[in-house]
Amino acid sequence: MASSSNLLSDELKWVMHIRRALEEELEDADDLPISISGVPKPLLCSKPQCYVPQSIALGPYHHCRCDLHEMERFKISAAKRSQQWIPGFKFQNLVDLFAKLEYPIRAHYHRYLDFNGDTLAWMMAIDASFLLEFLQDETLHHSVRHLMLRDVVMLENQIPLFLLRRMLEIRCSSSGIADQVLGSMLLGFLKEICPFEVVKINALQHSHLLEVIYYSVVPRTKDSIFDKINEDDEKEKQGIHENCGKLNSFICILIDFLTSRVSALAIIVFKFLVKIPWNIVTKFPMFMIIKQPLENLFSSQMEHQSSKDNEASKDSPPLVEEIAIPSVAELIGIGIAFVPVDGDLSVISFDANKAKLHLPVINLDMNSEVVLRNLVAYEGTIIQGPMLLTRYIEFMNGIIDTEEDARILRENKIVFNRMKSDSEVAELWNGMSMSVRLTKVAELDKVIEEVNKYYNNTLKVRMSRLINKCLLCSWLPFVCIVSLLVLIIVSLQASCVPSSHSGKQ
Repeated sequence: MASSSNLLSDELKWVMHIRRALEEELEDADDLPISISGVPKPLLCSKPQCYVPQSIALGPYHHCRCDLHEMERFKISAAKRSQQWIPGFKFQNLVDLFAKLEYPIRAHYHRYLDFNGDTLAWMMAIDASFLLEFLQDETLHHSVRHLMLRDVVMLENQIPLFLLRRMLEIRCSSSGIADQVLGSMLLGFLKEICPFEVVKINALQHSHLLEVIYYSVVPRTKDSIFDKINEDDEKEKQGIHENCGKLNSFICILIDFLTSRVSALAIIVFKFLVKIPWNIVTKFPMFMIIKQPLENLFSSQMEHQSSKDNEASKDSPPLVEEIAIPSVAELIGIGIAFVPVDGDLSVISFDANKAKLHLPVINLDMNSEVVLRNLVAYEGTIIQGPMLLTRYIEFMNGIIDTEEDARILRENKIVFNRMKSDSEVAELWNGMSMSVRLTKVAELDKVIEEVNKYYNNTLKVRMSRLINKCLLCSWLPFVCIVSLLVLIIVSLQASCVPSSHSGKQ
């Protein structure tokens, strides 16, 4: 009976929710886009501590977690202090105001909020009071920074900024002054937490703190150096050929010809060796010397090919395939220079004529991984267009393989490292290779293509590949020659045996 009554109660709550949505909520919140979602499971499972609040809950998603209730006293204290703004102002007045904003509040969240209107209003009034004080009170900011700053930027811990604006309107004499105060707070917060240089941004246009950070990093328009890159592909090709020079271009063609011939020869020799009747030939004493090395060689080749086939036949491909691009050390090795540029991700470009790769300056500290991971989660769940930030992180993952790569970027003033070591920086980038959907971005992919084209057309790389192929294939001609010599000796031995027997007779 108890379970039946609970089920009926749940059904009635659902009906009431749908009725309210149809009758009232759609009128007020239809034009408000969803801006706060849960973190996708593939990202959440990769490193939960970067997405799940560890000290304080803001908003409805983690409100009921008992392990975070210890920090509620900070929020209650902030709520008490908010009553001192205006003589006679009571916290209940703020709750009543937020109760009238119930549907716009709900519209910001992707998940269904299983709270009644009164509970939601109290929750938001208390959390918004704390967040507003956190943004403006330097004393509070430093005393709890290391505990709470990461939690404040997490996607599942966001609350709508328009609530903070309404609170400031109560305190300030006009809405214009309230906007100036909030804008100044958000700018100071950005300078403290954003990994990139803070560009001019209208923070009041955005829904929550994480979204403010996102649009300070990712440009809204395509007016960037990317467009200049795409204007004239012929110039870029001409620049590559000028870099090589006419003599180098001829050598490059010759190397390509030799490389293809070496590969073709290796295939022919391998097929020849496979067709030899080894079970008969190895019975001769002279051939026993090279039997074991050959068997080991062929078995290793077959095992290597088998492992490649098994990997190719797997049903589930990896979530993200690392971008095919040389590492920082390899690019430096062929003469490409890394040039730091202040700004957002729109400054990324490659100048093939001068062999310069322009990258935005990034500051990395103990909070950077949490910020970047939650920005990627926000981009993957909320942003409808190309995922430029995620593609940038995959790009950095591609060029940074080792501690040496991180050191080079630090010395070139592209990465300002406030972490313990260059090794930690390399681990940070290599650990953030998860995505929730395809991340092809035309502008950044164009830069990757240009870098790869320049790298592959350099004389040093072509020569290195030819030498490697020659070394890898050198055992095949050697084995072929040895095999032919053994066959000749065996044939001569076989032809001499009958004549010696006839002499004895």
